[in-house]
Amino acid sequence: MPTLTHFDASGAAHMVDVSEKQITSRVAIAKGFISLLPETLSLVSKGQAKKGDVLSVARLAGIMGAKKTHDLIPLCHPLAISKVAVDLALNETRCGIDISATVKNTGQTGVEMEALTAVSIAALTVYDMVKAVDKTMVISDIRLVLKDGGKSGLFEAE
Repeated sequence: MPTLTHFDASGAAHMVDVSEKQITSRVAIAKGFISLLPETLSLVSKGQAKKGDVLSVARLAGIMGAKKTHDLIPLCHPLAISKVAVDLALNETRCGIDISATVKNTGQTGVEMEALTAVSIAALTVYDMVKAVDKTMVISDIRLVLKDGGKSGLFEAE
């Protein structure tokens, strides 16, 4: 069974030493969903939210979130990220917004946390922008769907 890397031999939390790890190209893709009332989804799709263009602001917030992950999660390394793409798509069938984030870098540690943070921050931004008209929103299904690079290689969720 694999061991947890963020704990030392005595059980204390520590930042993993990645200095001896190989520099490789790395990518991670995360996804999530935020459900909205039908009326709220309509406001977003028509660009009629009082705070502005919900999807554009959430996209930028997600990108910023990925870049600030090391400030938010104590044991994450600051990374030189080479790409962050955040996509938000209206989902009328599920009455909400599908969110995905792709993060890439070339380095000694992966970008999974950055992709997950991008999705989380984008979803929270949607919530913030329309909470005045919809307090029933639910953020869900945030998960890693793909990770590649480094010693552990490719992971794809089913």
